[in-house]
Order: sequence, then C-alpha cells, then structure tokens
Amino acid sequence: MRIGLAYLRGSVPAFETFGFLPTDIVGDNGLVDGTRAHRVLDGIIIPGGSIVESGSLSSELATEIRMMASSGKFVLGICSGFQVLARKTDIGRKSPCPIYREGLGLLDVSFHPMISNDRVEARITGECFLTRDLMGETVTGFHCHTYGEIRGDADEIMRSIIRRADYRDTTLEVTSGVCSDDGNIAGTMVHGCLDENPAMVENILRFLDADHEDRERIMESNRELRRKIRSQIGITGEKVTENPQRKSSDVPPVLMIASTGSDSGKTFILTGLAGALRRRGLRVGVMKVGPDVRDIVPALYLVKEPMEKHSSIRIGHLGWMDLQDVLESIRGRGYDIVLVEGVMSILTGLLNERTPYSGAEIAAAAGIPVILVAGCSKGGIESAVVDLRAHIDVLEAMGIQVPHAILNRVYDMDIAERASHGRFMTIPRIEMKERGGTPEVEIKLEDFCIMAMNTIEENLDIESIISSAKKPDFRGYLTPDEIQGIFKKINHPPE
Repeated sequence: MRIGLAYLRGSVPAFETFGFLPTDIVGDNGLVDGTRAHRVLDGIIIPGGSIVESGSLSSELATEIRMMASSGKFVLGICSGFQVLARKTDIGRKSPCPIYREGLGLLDVSFHPMISNDRVEARITGECFLTRDLMGETVTGFHCHTYGEIRGDADEIMRSIIRRADYRDTTLEVTSGVCSDDGNIAGTMVHGCLDENPAMVENILRFLDADHEDRERIMESNRELRRKIRSQIGITGEKVTENPQRKSSDVPPVLMIASTGSDSGKTFILTGLAGALRRRGLRVGVMKVGPDVRDIVPALYLVKEPMEKHSSIRIGHLGWMDLQDVLESIRGRGYDIVLVEGVMSILTGLLNERTPYSGAEIAAAAGIPVILVAGCSKGGIESAVVDLRAHIDVLEAMGIQVPHAILNRVYDMDIAERASHGRFMTIPRIEMKERGGTPEVEIKLEDFCIMAMNTIEENLDIESIISSAKKPDFRGYLTPDEIQGIFKKINHPPE
C-alpha cells in the first residue's frame, strides 16, 4: 500500500508529518521511482505552502492527480494543496483587481484573500473518506494562509472557528473543508489535521482497507521518507551533514531577529540565516513573536521543521503560547539553536498597559539577545543608522543585549560606511525579478528562500551570529511603571 506526497517547488513537506502516512515522493514529473504515480499509488496528499503562487504544478502531475481522482483513489489537499484542487485562487490581496491562478477544478470552489493564523477548532459538518463517522465532532489544528475565503458549491465537510481575520479581532465561523460528490477528493485549510486527530488517519487507513501488516509497511516507509526529506535543505537536493557534536538535552540558545519597523526585511534575514545554519548541520528551531506565523514559513521550508504550538509567542491576546511555556516546550527538543522573528518594530506596543505587548518585553523577560535590523528603502541610509542607534539605546536600557545590528537594502556602501563608521553589518539591496518578496503577497517560496540564504552567506559573519545566541532564562516581565521609567530617563537624562 503506497501513499504519495506531492513534492514541489513551494510545497512545505516538513511543515507537518501528515499523520505519518506518506510513503513515496511524487515529483513535478508525476512519477514515483520512474513509474506514473496513478499506477502505483493508492492515494496522494498535496501539502501546503505556496504551490499556487509558485506555479509549480506541472501538467504531468496534474494528469496523475486527475487519474487517481477519477479511479476512486483518495486525493487530499491541505491549504495550498486544497487551492490546487479548486477551480481558481485570487492571489491579488494587494491588487486593486483579482489576480487569478487556475486550479484543477476537482473541487467546485474558488479562493479569495483572507488572512488567518489561528490555532483553530473545526467542527465536522459532512462525510467523506477523511471525516467518516465524525459528524458533529471537533478536530484541532491551525490556519496559516493569505487566501482562505472559500466560495462555491462543493459539499462542506468542516467549519473552523477563527478569532482573528485580516489583522482584526473578529470571531467567525468559516468553511474550512469540502469534498467532491463521490467523497474521495477532499480539501481542508486546517494544517495539522492528520497529526493532531488520529481518527482522521484511521479513516484514511480504513478507506484503503489497510490491515495490520499494511500499516506496519506504511509506517516503515514513512520513516524512510521523512529521513530523506529532512536530509535536504528546501527541495533543492542540497544535502545536510548533521553536526556530530550536538548538545541538545537542555534549553537551546536563542536569538531574536527584530527591527526598527515593519518592512525592514526581518523575514528575509531570518529565512537566510536559518538556511545558513542548517547548511552547517545545525538543527534550527524557528518561532514568531505574535500570531503571524506565515512569516516563518519560508524558514521552516528550508530547515524542515514542523509548525509547533510553541511557534507563536503570545503578546497581549495575540499568539499561541505564553513565553514561559514556550521555553519549557523547546527544552530537550533537539534544537541546536532557536531563531525568533520579532513583530513590527521591537518597541511597538511597549507602552501598552497590557504586559507583554512587544518584542522587546519578550527579549528582556528571557534574556534573549537581539540582532536589530533597519531597512534603508524608506528613509534612506542616514535615517536607518539613526533609527538603529536610538532603538539600541532603549533596548540596552531595558537590559537587552544587542550584539549585532544590520543595515538592510543598502544602496550605497560608501554612505553606509560613513554613516555608521563600520559599526553595523550591511546587506545590499536585492532585486527580486518577479513578485514574491514577502509572504504578504505572491511569494515564490523556493526563489525567495534560495535568494535569502545565499545573500546571508555572502554578507554576514555567520559564526559570530551563532556565538551571540544565549540560553534563555525567564526572569519575569518589566512592569508598565518600570518601562515608563526607562522612557523618562531617556527623554530627560541627568544633567
């Protein structure tokens, strides 16, 4: 018994384990070990990622998926994989008019812009091979998408309760899964549905009439498949040699990549740094301050780590897990280093009465060193230098170490040198040939990741950055009065 995993540019095969079900890789040529997929597979799972935006679904693979669907084999799409099975997806979130990408039309729905990054509960509302005998039950997982509004006439199989959409606190119950009339084709927006809900895995095995020996073979083949996938960076085929001197039984060292403001290039730098560290054989954990876990998807794509409950550090009412629980969760996980991406400016929300409400409070509470980034695109190099220095003053007054600062998107290295006197690292302005610079819009995941990794390797001192990470130690949050006192001292220094 064999279950395929579509392994394409823009897919995130290590994002989740898919209930330990897939046994074989199906490439964009539609082949499994040189044989057409529909001849040897009993079903196929199409994972999430940016498959639609990356345009990586070939005609050969599309033919194989259609052949499996028409012959009654199961076809399951998750998030972007669901969009592949739909009629079309409007990826024009920042466009005044729709920008459509055609799908296979196997599910009678279309997708439209809606951002959601919640941990979710989804209520089963219909039956297919995935949801058999689960009507009315609740399953868990998470949403991580930009294009999640579903319109159409396909039979609904699940509805998710989300508490935040398009950056607004809005509790909604939305369609999050549908199936075909015959029930052998299904799509869901709920990542982790197979990992967190064994009943769904059992339903797939029942659909395949898998006996005990079949299940043992599936599990063994899946273990080998996961070893193969994890041995590569992205899906480039570049192999990783694991660090033989790993010491990972305790809490690993942590480093935060933060910035002086939004659109400074945090995600690009975090992604490239994560890939560069993975190239060195390190196992890299990746987390986000706040709820917008889409930002860390490119890094997870390179390092082959799943999205975890600790992947989002809660600030205020936003995010998945409190910092203390996050630190306990990463203990003994096997990470050699953990990178945390900040949110907006590291100081944004610092004076909110709610604690914590900023990246700075997270760093201060656990003694996490910060690499601070300022982009030069908006205010120029001179303004970026001033922003860095002003932010560093506040962070150091809060007891936060800032071992490195980066001027990003530098358009003139001579000006950067004169403005900073060599104090800061620099990254030149990188031109992306096509749309795809951030997860906010049409991201071409593979191109973005490889560009980020190579840029970081060429421009930053990786070993120095590694050595600046420190083991976190939760020491409690600064009070609003203490934070206000820091601002008073900065604004009214003693004479």
